[in-house]
Amino acid sequence: MSEAILRSYSSTRMSKIVRHSELIYLSGQTSSGSPAADVTEQTREVLSRIDELLAEAGSDKNRLLSVLIHLKSMDDFAAMNKVWESWLPDGAAPARTTVEARLASAALLVEMTVVAASA
Repeated sequence: MSEAILRSYSSTRMSKIVRHSELIYLSGQTSSGSPAADVTEQTREVLSRIDELLAEAGSDKNRLLSVLIHLKSMDDFAAMNKVWESWLPDGAAPARTTVEARLASAALLVEMTVVAASA
């Protein structure tokens, strides 16, 4: 018998949350893309969105398995990491990859894609 796949906030293009078995997948989360926001502010907003979506899906940042981070510029790596490290609980570091990438909007500086275990 196959496990149910539950999708939330779905469109023809994507779902923000997909839950399968004990895993939760979040689509790439970005800030609202305010041109005035620097990478620190955008990272805080992205992490807040991740907190909200994980809570809705029955998980939290203590159960992160993997995070893929896209930065518009690797020049922002240290500033993004400073926010990341203050947000992440001790002992809960996921497998993580950070790459430089062109994002969907010129105003976006950071995007994060998450896989977490359910609670």
